[in-house]
Amino acid sequence: MEIRAVARFVRISPQKVRLVMGEVRGKGVEEALNMLAFAPQRGAGIVKKLIHSAVANAQENAKMDVDSLYIARIYADEGPTLKRWRPRALGRATRIRKRTSHLTVVLDEK
Repeated sequence: MEIRAVARFVRISPQKVRLVMGEVRGKGVEEALNMLAFAPQRGAGIVKKLIHSAVANAQENAKMDVDSLYIARIYADEGPTLKRWRPRALGRATRIRKRTSHLTVVLDEK
């Protein structure tokens, strides 16, 4: 039985958070959380919180054993982009794109 947790409209670029997700894909939950605790990237804290949420869903909703859980799928989709403007030389302006992500983690039992 698969358990999901989703974080939507997270203010981090999908490209940046995918680097962190690639490190923990396919690992056991305990090992993944240990890796994320010492990762220097900003996305590591966000992914760690998402995995904690999925584990809580597994415990409360499906009564699954936490020790046998592993990360079956984890991915980041692109959310809406906030567009801002930065003034530049000679009266011009440059667009700043503040990207958002929709993060999903799916846990399964071994």
